[in-house]
Parts: sequence; structure tokens; C-alpha cells
Amino acid sequence: MKQRRTSLKDLAERLGVSIATVSRALRGSHEVGEEMRAKVKALAKELNYRPNPFAQSLRKEAPRVIGVVVPNLVTHYYAAVLDGIEEHARGQGYSVFSSNSHEDHTLEEMAIDNFISMHVEGIIACLAQDTVDYSHFKEIYEMGIPLVFFARTCLPELFSQVVADGDIAAQNATQHLIENGCRRIAFVGGPNHLDMVIRRKHGYLEALRDNRIPIERELVSCGKIDFDVARNATLKLLESPNPPDAILAFNDIITYAAFDAIKSKKMRIPEDVAIIGFTDGDSAAFVTPKLSAIMDQAHLQGKTACELLLKNINGDKKIYREVIPMILKIRDSSVKCAKPKN
Repeated sequence: MKQRRTSLKDLAERLGVSIATVSRALRGSHEVGEEMRAKVKALAKELNYRPNPFAQSLRKEAPRVIGVVVPNLVTHYYAAVLDGIEEHARGQGYSVFSSNSHEDHTLEEMAIDNFISMHVEGIIACLAQDTVDYSHFKEIYEMGIPLVFFARTCLPELFSQVVADGDIAAQNATQHLIENGCRRIAFVGGPNHLDMVIRRKHGYLEALRDNRIPIERELVSCGKIDFDVARNATLKLLESPNPPDAILAFNDIITYAAFDAIKSKKMRIPEDVAIIGFTDGDSAAFVTPKLSAIMDQAHLQGKTACELLLKNINGDKKIYREVIPMILKIRDSSVKCAKPKN
């Protein structure tokens, strides 16, 4: 079996110090004591640590490179965010390297570690859905590497972030469903610890409260962001004794899973079940019926995240929180003919 290359992180964990300390020790920096420098170099020799030759060439040529970590690059949203990042970075003379965490915390850590080894000038990241330990990002802060979060964020006291007004968008979408006669509105979301889920669920609940509609726990289903998981959750809602008459879906994966589940039950959209989804994809206008959607302005989010990162790289240490407004696009899937119920 091929042996994995020893990384700076491996050395740091063995010695119980930060990656920054290991990096400085290997460079012979006087910021690290002589004893620690000797320990680091001895362990590096023992574990056959070899600096990344690609990273060395990067430092020699002094390119301008930023790294981007996304949870799922094949979705329209993340592809559009990356496009916005690349467009702005290119205009400022930067290249962009992207890495897909596949919604996996371990792969996210590996991506960050690789970017550190490559000596990128800064990083833009969106959390994987199972990330609850933020220590790898705290190390980034300690190393002084500029980082900006978008969409799913953490550590707001340390890093700038770009988010959408998901709470307001969800509240407006739920209000629209109420005005179209819906009273049993379900929310199908992602993991409850994600700040993005918290915001969108909050807006949904606020609309119910404003209209004095009882909040029913069984109509709120939050789990893994996965097509099959979301489809099964929707089927469970539809097969319950008192099923929902509308669904607000958290993102594009969950939206199309819920849409498919409704169709599989031979239920009519929107007559039996209305649906609105958070999705920026063009496909929303081409399904039958046309899907009402809350659009992210993903390209603008990417551009804004890149602007904030380059500010940080250029010496601006202020922590920003930029909120990008979402756009509710009403189509056929949420407009019922019935009058609102009393």
C-alpha cells in the first residue's frame, strides 16, 4: 500500500504544537526556540517529511493564489459561488484552487491542510454539514492566514463572512404559502447545528407565529443533506395521518427530493401540496409544474467573499459580515386557486 505523505499537521500533532510553530521551526525562524527547532527537525527526519515541491515552486515564483473549499461542487449553488470568486480573483491577478469536501469534515480538514502546505495567500470556505469541531480553522487564524466564510459559517469573532438573508426569505416564502390558503406547512431542512439551517427555520417559524398558526413539531424535519434522506423524510410527512398542504425546502438537493416524493405519491402540485425551495438553478423553471424558488444570488455571494478576502490579504483586519438579499421567484408550484381558509 502506498504510504501517505507526512504533513505539517502530522508533525504538529505528534509534538503537541500548532502547525504555525512547525512551519516556522522548519524555516529556522527565531520566533521558535532552539530546542523546539531541533525537535521539529528531528521528527521531520524520522517521519521522512518532505516539503511539497509544488509549494516550493509557488513560493519561488511568488504567484497570487487563493484556495476555496466547498461542500458539494456539483450543485448549481456552489458552482455559481465559485464562478463569482474566480471572476473577481482573475480581475485582481489571482488564481483560484478549489477543493470539494463532499460534505465530509475529514476531507475538509485535508483540504485546509493542503492549502496551508501550498502557501496560498488566503482561503474561502463553506462548512461541511458534519463539521462541529472548528479547531482547524482556529489554527488558520493563529497562523495569520486570511480566511472568509460564506453560506455556512463559524467563529464570527475571528473571520469575515458572507451570508444570505435566509431568515427573511423563508419568512416571506412561508407568508406567500399562507396567503395561498396553506395552513399545514412543513419545513424540510438540514442539520440543526448549521447556522444556515437555523436562519431559514427561524424565518419559517416567525411567519407561522405572525399568522397565529400553531407550530407543530412533526411538520419540522431536519436531517442530513442527502437526496434519499430528504425524500424519505418527505414521504413520512405525506403518509402521516394529517399530512402537510405545503413544504418549504432548505436547499436544491432537498427541494428536488421533496418534489420527487410528492410526485411519487401521485399528489398534485400545488393543489394537494404546494412547494417552495431554496434553489438558484435554472432547472426550477423547467420542471412541471414550474417551481417557485428562493434564489441565492450565488455569483454575487462568491464575488463578495473574494472581495473581503483580498481586503484581508491587503492588510484590512476588520471583521465583516455581509448579507446578500435573496430573491423569491413565484411560479406555479406554490399558487393555489383556493381562497385562504379562516
